[in-house]
Amino acid sequence: MNMLNLGWSEILWVTLIGFSLVALTLALLIFVIKLFGVAFAANHKQKVAKKSAAKGEAAPAEVELPTMVSAETVAAIAMAIRLSVGEDHDRESEVITIQKIKRAYSPWNSKIHGLTQLPDRK
Repeated sequence: MNMLNLGWSEILWVTLIGFSLVALTLALLIFVIKLFGVAFAANHKQKVAKKSAAKGEAAPAEVELPTMVSAETVAAIAMAIRLSVGEDHDRESEVITIQKIKRAYSPWNSKIHGLTQLPDRK
């Protein structure tokens, strides 16, 4: 089969198969990564339980965190952030001033030194 004589149906099939393979591979990678996360979390819990059993201590209890934060707490945190951020900045004049700075002559950036003719060698 000559590469230049491909029809649109062949091009579309190759494209469809390519996209499908990429999507399937990404889904498989996501599944594998999640599986590793579950396996490592279970392994970590087992190690912690074995260490505490070897020391004769009780296994550490799971800490329960509150699921919701009260509206007063959120308001207090927001006000504290606003006050701490607001004090750092002063009021700008909103006037742009461009001042020309007079610089002394420097031979380091002068182009005339690079344009001098070299002496003839005989």
